[in-house]
Amino acid sequence: MLTFEDDIPAARLAPTAPRTADTIRAQSVGTIGGGLLSREPVHDLDVERQQPATPTGRVRLEDKRVINGQADVNQLVPFKYKWAWEKYLAGCANHWMPQEVNMQRDIELWKNPHGLTDDERLIVKRNLGFFVTADSLAANNIVLGTYRHITAPECRQYLLRQAFEEAIHTHAYQYIVESLGLDEGEIFNAYHEIPSIRDKDEFLIPFIEVLTNPRFTTGTPEADQQLLKSLIVFACIMEGLFFYVGFVQILAMGRQNKMTGSSEQYQYILRDESMHCNFGIDLINTIKLENPQLWTGEFRDEIAELMRRGVELEYRYAEDTMPRGVLGLNAPMFKEYLRFIANRRCQQIGLDPLYDKADNPFPWMAEMIDLKKEKNFFETRVTEYQTGGALNWD
Repeated sequence: MLTFEDDIPAARLAPTAPRTADTIRAQSVGTIGGGLLSREPVHDLDVERQQPATPTGRVRLEDKRVINGQADVNQLVPFKYKWAWEKYLAGCANHWMPQEVNMQRDIELWKNPHGLTDDERLIVKRNLGFFVTADSLAANNIVLGTYRHITAPECRQYLLRQAFEEAIHTHAYQYIVESLGLDEGEIFNAYHEIPSIRDKDEFLIPFIEVLTNPRFTTGTPEADQQLLKSLIVFACIMEGLFFYVGFVQILAMGRQNKMTGSSEQYQYILRDESMHCNFGIDLINTIKLENPQLWTGEFRDEIAELMRRGVELEYRYAEDTMPRGVLGLNAPMFKEYLRFIANRRCQQIGLDPLYDKADNPFPWMAEMIDLKKEKNFFETRVTEYQTGGALNWD
């Protein structure tokens, strides 16, 4: 059961000696760099990831590590991190595309001057304004950063699937924007123009830029802690906290038979993001197990403070998107909800809860994540959703 759980030019590699099997293996991590969100680009860097030469021969299970591994990253098997491979397979089974969701009812409701209140329309536009940039940031963080620092091929396999899913999510938000006839300039520039959205993105960007900087490499305790910190911010705060006010708001609309097409797409996205968050947490915990020297008291205190800052920023977003009560929701309800989620994220990575007696005011969210499974008689296996049209609302 699943529970609550940013184009950048490629860096030019310096001319090298003729490529042998060993140098191909050593360069397989690669280097890609650039700026995020119109920041300064990286120009013509002769940067090459330095990685110790890998011995020829077959990969041994004990040589594989999530970071700083010496084994050939091009050899997927033997599997050491089966949990990552299983998540990759689950992601493939849950494939969907935005065009499979009918948006006609949403279009009619949006065009009806009496269909939605001004507060409900604000929620929709703020949601789209945040998410269209957030999932772009997520994709760039994976493709341009995280992937090149992870040396376990099973984990890389899932990251490739996750990057594709982030592209689907950006596609879905654009599909909603286009279907409703919204001002694309307004929606796609919200991260510049809306303070509550801009503040969340500006909180995330430094941690993403650490990983996407082509000069950054792991292999020292300081660098490894930087990587681990960025992974925690990405999985536990970005995907595991910053998305949840928006998810609750749009799914609450769907529960009231409003914006049902958009809500259905958000439900698929929530399911994907829950898997992304769970993968990230497993990745973090595995790095901790393999590198216990990184998990110092000072480091844990720093992570706890980042989590508190994330809760504060997301609550400001809730206040901005809901200046008044709407849909049976109000901003104060989200303070309790965000504290509940933050406690859960902390416990999932081995930190003590930050808030006393934080409960979940939206228990129905678990139902939104746990889609019904059904037996496919002809394939004789349990399936989840295989296409968008397979998901039914109760």
